[in-house]
Amino acid sequence: MPWGQTLSLVGANGSGKTTLLKILATLSKPDSGQILVGGLSSDISGAALRKQIGVVTHDPLLYDDLTARENLRFYCRMFDVPDADERVESVAEMVGMEARLDQRIGSMSHGMKKRFSIARALLHDPPILLMDEPESGLDYEAANLLDKIISERTDPRRAIVMTTHDIERAVRLGDSMAVLSDGRVSYSGDAKSETAREAYLGQSESVT
Repeated sequence: MPWGQTLSLVGANGSGKTTLLKILATLSKPDSGQILVGGLSSDISGAALRKQIGVVTHDPLLYDDLTARENLRFYCRMFDVPDADERVESVAEMVGMEARLDQRIGSMSHGMKKRFSIARALLHDPPILLMDEPESGLDYEAANLLDKIISERTDPRRAIVMTTHDIERAVRLGDSMAVLSDGRVSYSGDAKSETAREAYLGQSESVT
């Protein structure tokens, strides 16, 4: 996919969306072939590649025994984020959670953890965002904040890959769309095209 775009990745359960994102994020290794993200090979440049990526998965990747602030400071150190305290406050405000920074992660609801997971992914201002059903578990207000974050990250030097089961969200936020079926791309094209919607709906009907 080209820089400056958001790719909506859709498909039925088990089609391979999460597996693909984990491979792109270097959290899993492919059985074969080569993965290039931002021109970097995951086999050769894994550490350098991870610095270019912000990832949101179903696991928040946060430590339950630490507060949200302590978690975000930890990741700031990992990614050498300058002015860490200011950046922590900034990303917490983006997700509407600045008042919860000193609360322990383990005492939070799933939706609160998800918000801080998104904040964690944004900390180092990565050029590549990989988001696996980021709206899952979010209430209406938080989902709107997420949509705003995605929509405002329009930059020719950035790219977002987002999986979702919500076809309306996929069309609204995506520049392009890919439909996965049994681990293969069955459609790739303009997210706003009626063909994209038909490809997704046709694949879903074939599964059911």
